[in-house]
Amino acid sequence: MKTRFLIAALAFLAAAPALVTGVIAADGPPPASGPAYQGPKVSSGPHPITLDVQAESTTREIVDDVKRVRNYADQPPLIPHAIRDYQIDLNINKCLTCHDRRNVEGSQAPMVSVTHFQDRDGQTLGTVSARRYFCTQCHVPQTDAKPIVGNSFRDFDAVLGTAGKEGGH
Repeated sequence: MKTRFLIAALAFLAAAPALVTGVIAADGPPPASGPAYQGPKVSSGPHPITLDVQAESTTREIVDDVKRVRNYADQPPLIPHAIRDYQIDLNINKCLTCHDRRNVEGSQAPMVSVTHFQDRDGQTLGTVSARRYFCTQCHVPQTDAKPIVGNSFRDFDAVLGTAGKEGGH
């Protein structure tokens, strides 16, 4: 049994470089000539499989800075502006340059909720709690993405039949 496994592993390792470069395809080797065949692709730089290439967006971010109505209680607010190059790591949180309580007067951005200043024991801190520091864990940008599956969600007012009525009665 060990011998069979060893032979299979060696055969895989021998074929691995050809699989990565695309020389062996599922339907056999590429044609030796013809207009579609351009020979094996050889790169002198990093191999394409090791490159970190940003995928093209399939949706458009909505960046109109319009505050959206929340669909349910305690829903984290959506981010109404672009955040593509924002740095949020252990050293820097770009969001807090505008949304920290010390910066909202100059930026006119809404301050983060007081709940973001509480630790897990409910103690209020002077700065944003470590458990609420990475904003994009809960807050996401709004996009024009179409739903992948149907959605029959109705908010609270729609369920009660009070949507659009003044005062909710």
